[in-house]
This record gives sequence, structure tokens and C-alpha cells, in this order.
Amino acid sequence: MTLSTSQPNWPLNGQQPSLIVSQLSHFGLISVTGEQGRSFIHGQVTTDISSLEDNQWRWGAHCDPKGKMLATFRTFAKGDTLFMMMPKQTLALDLPQLQKYAVFSKADLNDVSDDWLLLGVAGEQAASWLTEQFGTLNDEITLIDNGMIIQDAGRFIVIIEQASVADFNKLNDAVIVDATAWQELEILAGYPNIGAAHNAKFVPQMCNLQALNGISFNKGCYMGQETIARMKYRGGNKRALYIVSGTVSAELSAESQLEIALEDGAEFRRAGTIIESVQRDQQLLLTAVLANDTPLDATLRIAGDDTSQLSIIALPYSLEESD
Repeated sequence: MTLSTSQPNWPLNGQQPSLIVSQLSHFGLISVTGEQGRSFIHGQVTTDISSLEDNQWRWGAHCDPKGKMLATFRTFAKGDTLFMMMPKQTLALDLPQLQKYAVFSKADLNDVSDDWLLLGVAGEQAASWLTEQFGTLNDEITLIDNGMIIQDAGRFIVIIEQASVADFNKLNDAVIVDATAWQELEILAGYPNIGAAHNAKFVPQMCNLQALNGISFNKGCYMGQETIARMKYRGGNKRALYIVSGTVSAELSAESQLEIALEDGAEFRRAGTIIESVQRDQQLLLTAVLANDTPLDATLRIAGDDTSQLSIIALPYSLEESD
């Protein structure tokens, strides 16, 4: 089933509607099944899959042998199937890498994106809107007959089998907006949705995975573990994910780069890498990997757009390392 969507018209980082229903067409799903499915994934990713309960979901990353991320994802399970949700462009690159090693295990990995409808539901009426359709919601995951509902700090990801979408009666009363509405909320949450352009460029700590409980430092070996553990226990990480907002005079492109003002304010130098962005007219919101000593009052702009004015928004979580 394909839903018609509209472009959100509320201002970025401003007053938002009491109910947002966003079609997450930019996300895809990998299914992991088979006798050794979970143990295989456990040995590949930063997340402790072995301790993941049916009522839990977690962030995670899949890395190359050097510890550079090939994908970031949310993972959760229903019955015998483990799911990994990530941007579709990332999935297209990451799934073949996982399948390459899965042939040595009794594990089946498949792109099942077309079998499911993914919706992001947010706003102060989100919980009551979903409760009317599905009943009481659990703290992290609510399993329903035709799918599951993930709760994330008052926001919800609804994952429904395409064959059962017609039974979701509340959709008839909803105005569905496009994926940028959800992306705005993901950016404001400081989440690291790694795209294909960032393949094998960053160690997980450079995108704050440790602050989102997306790295287990107590599990057994996994791909890239040596680099990731060394970065925690010996230090050396000089980058972090930041939230940036402001105004621009031109449309952002895949080649757009951030610049930061030097101390005198008259000159700028390259600052870092844009990870995810949402733009409506001249308003811009984005996540970017910057030097982790970048001050919160730094002045930034888009290279080539001298009139752009960008500033950093404080993260909603701490980057302080725990022992």
C-alpha cells in the first residue's frame, strides 16, 4: 500500500503539531532468521544481541575490520525474526557485506523493506492516537498481530505488514507527512543515521553511539572491536556528532560542506562532515561530525554561502564516558 504524503509546513525547530504521522519511506528493514541468525549478527555488530529481549530495542553499528561504520541501525525482534532498521541507501550497501559472511552460518538475511509499512508518530497526542487503535503500549516495544510499535522517548515507530495496512483504521483520519518531519525529530534527538556517503568513514564513537547505548564493551569479539575498544580505553577520539541549525540562502547539496569561523571571526576553515539534514526554504537543521572540542558558541556556515548563519544546539544527552 502506498500512502499519499504532504510536505510539512511548520517551521524547523519551532512549534510543531500535536500529532505527526510521517511515512518513513527512507528507512528499510533487514530480517535475520535461521538457527544461527542471532549468534551470527551478535558476532558482527557493536550491540549485545544475545541479551536482547523481545520487549527491547537497541541502537547498533556494523563496522569493517578497521572499526569504521558501514551502517548504524535500530535492532529488535519479533518471534524468531531479528530486524535491523536503517536508511535504505545504507541497507543496499550493508546487506551484501553481512550476507558475504552469513554463508558460513545457518543464518538467512533478507531485505524485507517492501513487506512492511513504516510510520513515525510523534506529538503530545501520539500515544493516545495509537492506544485507540492498538490498546496499551509498552515502554519499548509493543508487539501487535500484524507488526510492532517501537517507543523512543515519547515518539513511536509503527511497523505494519503491508498486507494488514487496511486494518489500521486510524490512518483514515490522519494527515500523512513525508519523511522530513521524522528526520527533523531524529536530528534534534542527536541520532546518527549514517548514509551511503559516509560508508567506512567514522568509528562509532565519532557519531555518539556510546552515548545511545549502541556499543557493548562487555560482549565477545565482533567486527572492528579492537579499534572501538582502544578508542574507549586508550582515548584518541577527536570527533563527535553535533546538532546544527540556522539559515542559508541556497539549497544544500550532497557536496555541501561546513565551515567554522576562526577566532577573529573574519576567516573560516572547513569544520566537518554533514550527516543528515532537513531544509525548508532558508531554514536548515542538520547533524554533523565535528571536532569534539568545538565550542557550543561556535559560528558556522555552509562553504560558498557567505550569508549562511549556523549555530550549534546542545545535545539532549551526555558524551561523558562511564567506566
